[in-house]
Amino acid sequence: MRLGVLDIGSNTVHLLLVDAHPGARPVPFASHKRPLSLVAHLDGAGNITGEGQRELISFINEAWAFAGMHRAEDMLAFCTSAIREAGNGAEVLEHVQRETGVELEELTGPQEAAMTLVAVRRWYGWGAGTILDLDIGGGSFEMAIGHDEEPDVATSVPLGAGRLTRDWLPGDLPSARSVREAQDYIRAMLETAVAKFDGAGRPDLTVGTSKTFRSLARITGAAPSAAGPYVRRELRRRDLSLWTQRLAAMPVMDRANLPGVSEIRAPQLLAGAMVAHTAMELFKVEVMQICPWALREGLILKRFDHLLYDSDIPVGPAGTGPFRNALRPPLVPEAAGSPAP
Repeated sequence: MRLGVLDIGSNTVHLLLVDAHPGARPVPFASHKRPLSLVAHLDGAGNITGEGQRELISFINEAWAFAGMHRAEDMLAFCTSAIREAGNGAEVLEHVQRETGVELEELTGPQEAAMTLVAVRRWYGWGAGTILDLDIGGGSFEMAIGHDEEPDVATSVPLGAGRLTRDWLPGDLPSARSVREAQDYIRAMLETAVAKFDGAGRPDLTVGTSKTFRSLARITGAAPSAAGPYVRRELRRRDLSLWTQRLAAMPVMDRANLPGVSEIRAPQLLAGAMVAHTAMELFKVEVMQICPWALREGLILKRFDHLLYDSDIPVGPAGTGPFRNALRPPLVPEAAGSPAP
């Protein structure tokens, strides 16, 4: 069957269509996304502005039409920290449903961490042993560890690369003082979060997921995306330490010219590097693997599990994940793009 996953993130809004069936790996069919940074559409009170909401609603209508045109049979629609932590997040969700007919499921930080670990576990298999997964988004940073598919510990902190850049590292070349203050803040936040993992034991495998980790691995020498998903990619703390110092002295334009770094991600790369390096240091990780699957794939896999058992009861950790259709008319070409009832 063809399944759509509508991901309203902090840096981009993204619809991914995949073909799969229960027990099979999801194969990407088509993708539609827009570089809409909701974090950049926050006012002084931390509310998503009217312009940001209009952009979001426009994209959701586009995405639904795209899914219908390509005959998607099922749809998951979710949002993460950008809406979750906005002052008017609940109002935005209601506004989206009124205007589009789509009900966005709001994931908590621990739910994000748990669903990402599902994807990582399925990618590496049971032979990987205990896995520690780290995921840097635009608004938050998720961490999870587990020797099974469900995490033993899963947590989230507001250390997303976009959020940190806006709040602590504005401008093209942040001052040395700004970098020091941001580093002190990151360390203080992570020391508290990492302490929650004290009883979880040492991981057999540490994994980085998300575009930020992929970009950091690429600039430190990992294979390009064109080499395919099955190439082994690593990120070493020693290399990352050197590049974090370089990024602090590098204008945004120069960062955008680095391999694997997009123009929209370039301003956030320093903040992402600082979080990644500090987390690796506190977890005592010298090298991590980079996994091509992350949150979207975790949700897709759990959705197919759910369909396999034909149950209305969510699968996975209690309350984890939007395992039901988004509310909207059937995804058929005739209805694609039609106003919601």
